[in-house]
Amino acid sequence: MLLSAASATLLAALTVIALQTRFDDTAAYVSIGWWVVATVIGSVLGSRTRTTTAIANLLAGARHQHALPELAPARTIANRLWPLLVLTLVAGGLSVVQPQVCGIATGFAVIWALAWRRQEAAVAAIEERDGVRFYVDRTSPLRAIRLVRTPGFGGDFLTRPQASS
Repeated sequence: MLLSAASATLLAALTVIALQTRFDDTAAYVSIGWWVVATVIGSVLGSRTRTTTAIANLLAGARHQHALPELAPARTIANRLWPLLVLTLVAGGLSVVQPQVCGIATGFAVIWALAWRRQEAAVAAIEERDGVRFYVDRTSPLRAIRLVRTPGFGGDFLTRPQASS
């Protein structure tokens, strides 16, 4: 979610810079209008407090494993977020020639970031309730994501006990 928001911010900045050099009022107004619409769409999609059906199915289908899996955060991010990287690089590159393309891509990055903003909290609640941890399993970048479920701490590990006086 944070990388999608960072992509949207970068693309918005590139759009504004490109539109200033071309002095295209129509493209500027269309981009700003699309960003407002994208913000509303993303806010509506991300307003749910429960996990999405896709995330719920992914969590339910997680493979059980007793040992901690091999952790490779950089590889996991590259494998899972390569479409976002491609979108950012292609739209950012096109901002020099066609700034409106970058403006439209910004809106889609905004929708993606806002739509996924509460999913982490839903997964954390399930982890706390069941006393488990979920990790992304090693898969090909072109295949569906898989999760590994490992034993974790038993409930209430997210809350701190209050100090007694």
